[in-house]
Amino acid sequence: MGEATERYAVVTGANKGIGLEIVRQLASEGIKVVLTARNEERGLQAFETLKASPLSHLLFFHQLDVAHATSVASFADFIKSKFGKLDILVNNAGINGIVIEDRDLFTKVLVNRGSFPKESWARGVLSDGDNLTEEKVDEIVKKFLSDFKEGSLESKGWPKYLGAYIVSKAAMNGYTRILAKKHPSFCINSVCPGYVKTDITSNTGFLTVEEGAASPVNLALLPNGSPSGLFYYRTDVASF
Repeated sequence: MGEATERYAVVTGANKGIGLEIVRQLASEGIKVVLTARNEERGLQAFETLKASPLSHLLFFHQLDVAHATSVASFADFIKSKFGKLDILVNNAGINGIVIEDRDLFTKVLVNRGSFPKESWARGVLSDGDNLTEEKVDEIVKKFLSDFKEGSLESKGWPKYLGAYIVSKAAMNGYTRILAKKHPSFCINSVCPGYVKTDITSNTGFLTVEEGAASPVNLALLPNGSPSGLFYYRTDVASF
């Protein structure tokens, strides 16, 4: 039998918590993984913690700030020169979106995002996948920001707690559906890993980091041609 084809992955926002554990679990599957972080010093510190493991030969580090074009361009050059392509992209960075300029670079994209807003107008817009556009997603975010500035979030029906976090994640879920339609050859999904014990939950979650990372990893390992444009709550398909 022939030698198995090597696979390459990148995980953004991977210097701690779920992101770092996703790196470890993907490498445990024999995948070469690039750990990235916006802060280079913190990223390198996280990278050093994994280098002592038996997985060190599968791990790489590169600084990446997905909100800055220069950083993204530098990272793309690194990937092209080092691997030539990527098979899996797990976007765990706390930012609403990644711009993929080189369509041949990625064959599978996983967007790791959270839950849906309870505000009925936004829910209706984001749930209408057939007619959803980037402009409509932007309109929801702009409306939220406008109501926030006016101090009218609660009266306008936006989430009472963690509103900015919830709306940004819901917008990302909507963007996932748009990307999936735009790039039908990719497998693009979003996932809520559950309530995990991390810094963002002040370690009050019910799930361990290992359990939280398992859901995005399982999706990332789906074979090519698997369903795309879906939102998962852990391992189950959920409504947007």
